[in-house]
Amino acid sequence: MAKHEHGSMDTTSQEKTFDNFMNWVKWSSIVIIGILVFMAIFAR
Repeated sequence: MAKHEHGSMDTTSQEKTFDNFMNWVKWSSIVIIGILVFMAIFAR
């Protein structure tokens, strides 16, 4: 079994996935807040 060296793993794929997830969360939040503001302005 190869000896593990801390910090030697390539995390490029995980970092890209996390960045994409955070981008999705940001835009989803913006859309949801926009819908809520729209509903608050035009509520009867």
